[in-house]
Amino acid sequence: MKEELSVGSSDVLPATPDTDPTHARSHLPGDGDMWVMVLGDLIIFAGYFVVFMIYRAMNPGEFLQAQQHLAINLGVLNTVILLTSSWFVARAVLATRGGQHAQAVRLIYAGGFLGLLFMIVKGYEWYAKIAAGHTNAETFYSFYYVITGVHLVHVLIGLIVLGALVRELHNPSRRRASMVESGAIYWHMVDLLWVLIFALLYVMR
Repeated sequence: MKEELSVGSSDVLPATPDTDPTHARSHLPGDGDMWVMVLGDLIIFAGYFVVFMIYRAMNPGEFLQAQQHLAINLGVLNTVILLTSSWFVARAVLATRGGQHAQAVRLIYAGGFLGLLFMIVKGYEWYAKIAAGHTNAETFYSFYYVITGVHLVHVLIGLIVLGALVRELHNPSRRRASMVESGAIYWHMVDLLWVLIFALLYVMR
């Protein structure tokens, strides 16, 4: 009986974070360094938001008047675009955990395409505002260009991260669920930041 137990136990391979299906449920997904970076970025943006709110409280009429010229329909469109993009990336994480790497690559491509579409829409919105004479000479638009501009840089970095994930998934020796999770964490942060920016700049009155 002891021999049978010994033989049975030798056939069981130790689970690793990338092969154990319960890992995602019992551990924080992704890399710890990525979480530190994300929290740092959120703190920096929180500083931008606090300064914006202070200036808004000092000049409520000026900010409200300038805010009327924002195209809220474009803001809503970009919000839907990024939320859908995050959904694709989240599905890519699940596909990677399930060993469906080809499907994960397709989902990441879809998420990246929507991220690029977000940048195009935002670029058009910037062009329209500048053409209409709304430059950083106005206090509200000074904040608008800085906050959305820094966010656009984060979107661009996120697209580079998604490209790195695709490269990793194409290489069988480098496929790691933790890597895809870390990339998804960053992309979801970009999405969360935009939702906050949309609420602050477009919706709040």
